[in-house]
Amino acid sequence: MKSFWQDLPKPIMILAPMEDVTDTVFRRIVASCGRPDVFFTEFTSVDGLFSKGYQYVSKRLQFTPDEHPIIAQIWGANPENYFKAAQMLGEMGFDGIDINMGCPEKRVIKQGMCAALIENRSLAKEIIQATKEGIDSAGGRMPVSVKTRLGIKSLVTEDWTGFLLDQGIEALTIHGRTVKEMSEVSVHWDEIEKVVKLRDSMNASTIIIGNGDVLSREDALDKVAHYGVDGIMIGRGIFHDPWVFNREHYGEEVALVEKIAKLEQHIRLYESTWEGEKPFAVLKKFVKCYIAGHPGSSEMRADLMTTTTYDEILSKIKNITLREGRDYV
Repeated sequence: MKSFWQDLPKPIMILAPMEDVTDTVFRRIVASCGRPDVFFTEFTSVDGLFSKGYQYVSKRLQFTPDEHPIIAQIWGANPENYFKAAQMLGEMGFDGIDINMGCPEKRVIKQGMCAALIENRSLAKEIIQATKEGIDSAGGRMPVSVKTRLGIKSLVTEDWTGFLLDQGIEALTIHGRTVKEMSEVSVHWDEIEKVVKLRDSMNASTIIIGNGDVLSREDALDKVAHYGVDGIMIGRGIFHDPWVFNREHYGEEVALVEKIAKLEQHIRLYESTWEGEKPFAVLKKFVKCYIAGHPGSSEMRADLMTTTTYDEILSKIKNITLREGRDYV
């Protein structure tokens, strides 16, 4: 039986999983601007799901029916918890599970998790197998995918991704840098192309997704055409343009009043969804999504960043819309 990955029209456009960014609120806002083909959750610890912190960690997995297809991205080092998490995620109705083998955070790597698995193939294999077995034991058919980098200190592209392709995963997302490079060098799209060619030479059906510094739909389509990937995952590009997935948008400038109206919608949905369970301060990181690039945007952002309550920020937003000559509030 084919997974939903195989049924998606290409090129596949995906919103990347991002810490304190891609919660259910922001995913719904992005969908209202122009939805991607696939959503991912925030990074979710399988160990946290089976700890005293479950109530907090599980908020990362909250989603609505309008967000399908949605993938739960999980991380950790304990295969048993991957097994149990897979069972849980199937019951929750997720469309797939993605294993984080690429996060470059030093604290995480020191604990042998995420990108550290690039140099621990036996554990990586055990984790993938445990996840699959957890899905099967619950009678589910969710596809398993992996998101990773090209190496830790040096490029090990074909060796590492060849290993992953041998594990029978349904999709593989490649961030085109090593851990050491973080985001300080240009993305190695030529290396990502090697993964596509390796997949083809192996006669594998795994979907290959490219990721790294794609800031527009036009750039995404160019990368697909040039490097042969099946799709593109966009992360930080969403902060440059929340309409990046809109097929009719194609880089056209959205009016500031429309962006401010979308910011207000985001604020109200965040407040009603989390009801104090997530800090107000987290919300303010999204301000730049909606006002960057417009005259006076630096001053507007600085003013909005001083706020400490929902009423205060909404009041300032109303003043901006009034100044722009149209009241959207």
